[in-house]
Amino acid sequence: MKILKETENKITEMLAEMTVEEKIGQMQQVSLESFRPEVFERFRKLGGGSFLHVLSDEADKIRAEAAETRMKIPPIFGIDAIHGHSLLNGAVIFPSQLAVACSWNPELIKEMGKVTAREVNADGLDWVFSPVLCIGRDTRWGRVDETFGEDSYLVGELGAAIVEGYEEDGLVAACVKHYLGYGEATGGRDSYDTEASMRKIREVFLPPFKRAVEAGASTVMTAYGSISGTPLTVHRKLLREVLKEELGFEGFVVTDWYNVGSLRTKQMAVESYGDGVRLAIEAGNDMSMNSFQFYDSAIRQVKEGKIPMEYIDDAVRRILRVKFALGLFDENKKRLPRSVIGSAEHIAVNHKLTRESLVLLENNGILPLKETPKKIAVIGPNADNIRAQYGDWTFFSHPNASPEDCKPKSDYYTILRGIKTVFADSEVVYAKGCNIMGETEKSMLTEAEALAESADIVIAVIGDCLAQNGEGKDRANLELSGAQNELMRRLKKTGKPVITVLVNGKPLCIGEAAKNSDAVIEMFNGGDLGGLCAAELIAGRFNPSGKLPISFPRASAQIPCYYNQYNGWHGGKYMDVAEGSLYDFGYGLSFTNYEYSDITLSSDTARSGDMLTVSVDVTNTGDMDGYETVQMYYNDRFSSVLTPTRQLCGFRKVFIRAGETVRVELPLAVDAFSLVNIDEKTVLEAGIFDIMVGGHLGALKTAELSVV
Repeated sequence: MKILKETENKITEMLAEMTVEEKIGQMQQVSLESFRPEVFERFRKLGGGSFLHVLSDEADKIRAEAAETRMKIPPIFGIDAIHGHSLLNGAVIFPSQLAVACSWNPELIKEMGKVTAREVNADGLDWVFSPVLCIGRDTRWGRVDETFGEDSYLVGELGAAIVEGYEEDGLVAACVKHYLGYGEATGGRDSYDTEASMRKIREVFLPPFKRAVEAGASTVMTAYGSISGTPLTVHRKLLREVLKEELGFEGFVVTDWYNVGSLRTKQMAVESYGDGVRLAIEAGNDMSMNSFQFYDSAIRQVKEGKIPMEYIDDAVRRILRVKFALGLFDENKKRLPRSVIGSAEHIAVNHKLTRESLVLLENNGILPLKETPKKIAVIGPNADNIRAQYGDWTFFSHPNASPEDCKPKSDYYTILRGIKTVFADSEVVYAKGCNIMGETEKSMLTEAEALAESADIVIAVIGDCLAQNGEGKDRANLELSGAQNELMRRLKKTGKPVITVLVNGKPLCIGEAAKNSDAVIEMFNGGDLGGLCAAELIAGRFNPSGKLPISFPRASAQIPCYYNQYNGWHGGKYMDVAEGSLYDFGYGLSFTNYEYSDITLSSDTARSGDMLTVSVDVTNTGDMDGYETVQMYYNDRFSSVLTPTRQLCGFRKVFIRAGETVRVELPLAVDAFSLVNIDEKTVLEAGIFDIMVGGHLGALKTAELSVV
């Protein structure tokens, strides 16, 4: 978002002319789902600042009504666009954030943002509630699918990339969320309390938001939950002091859904709605999402002198600043034609990103298939389930769930269709096999087993369903549900090769299923083209390059199992579970092999402010070209506060031909080694640091650096 002096002067003139009612109106966002029709109409007529989940022609009508108000201030229309403009049936639906994070490709994720911005703009809207910068370290939490994974650095880099994609062409404003620490709530409980110190907040959860602000994010959304008992909605230190003053954020802050009202109805933090309104404004919220008490209460309290006008003027200035930056005041502003929605160009971006988002977890050599099978059995509850493949935050789930027989208007591919398309010369048979939720009749298992026995190869598609992940769907048991493990045992018993594809919103405990598979492919929620790309991978049409952005637990109670833990655990493992994760952060197989050698630093000694170059030779020792994600970590050997045993500090995705050696260079800012000390100060301590580079955590080459 660009801030222009002439725009600021215009805003100053407008603020001098606006009434209290008009100013508070700009701070109110309304949605037809939460406001009674007559109340919704009231805000249409008086000129509400923002409207939510309004699509296409309806947005044009509201915009025209705003042009008839005294100040003629246009509304800003918000939409949840977590993985594409996915609430609109017919728009391109990308894989989920967790899925695209497997690509470790900021450039492609930026393109995803640009495509989404174009489609949202063409639909008459201005503002996307994305990206989610929460960190998925507790996979019991229902919204892990919305995150870029478990690592603060990776989340920040990918989040900044998609923010740049959203905002680069001035088509929409990005809204980074949920500020702050939302995904770390105790027990993985959605919208609950996060028991975290301010030191931990600064070390882990704040950096991605800082990175997004630097990338130009126009808006920030306040989280539902609380930090050590203080609701984020009234957390003045984090909102006004840290975000706005310390980070220099100049856009506006919007609450999450009904946050102001929830201070009284859910969190029981205030005795009256009026107290909630006042405290939310004082803390630094600029716009209230769907708390219907906000407008009248704020007007009354401003006139009574309970809410200082300086807070109102600052909030409205920030809102108008974003509206001007988007060109909403420009009467000649033209939106992109609706023909861009679902265009071939956008589908091509989705195809490339979906390919890079698939992760090969297991492969005993069966993949890529050497010969085209005569008969393929596609079996499993997610083999032909587009709802499960899309995951949360599509027209199937929001704002109002679509009926079971609703059909996507886009050209989508489940695994079943993908296999039929890619293996057009093979006979393809299908059986659901079992249910994910509820009981499974034995006849379903028997049918699946018989089909498997009749085939040359089996594609098993298992995982979870929409009822098991998403907002308000926290999960205590991460084992494969229903009869899925029984189905996998039966398929293995047939003696036929079994290739398993996982369609799931989060890491699950899949140890038994993996043992019963010859290969395992992780898709997560693959969007429109997940089934096609999985089939192409199986056929060997491309070399998989995806790496996990999140660790897989061996058992439900092993949570959290994120990679960047501290030293000091007696024993270093649970006594009844093998050490470490089932699959580590950064892990992913290829159809070729890569060897690392000759890691060097541009200097063995450095100080604060220095920039180093870390170089390493990477050789493709196989017979297939491919992309390798070179990952760089560091370890602070001794520090005044505990620091992770390994912490990601850089990565680069490179293309390497078969037999070729590439010298890969990674920039490294020495200040990246800074820690947050007991006084909440970010400092760089002198000492010895291990710099580690490799393709996964299990095989890192190390060099030593002395910081003085």
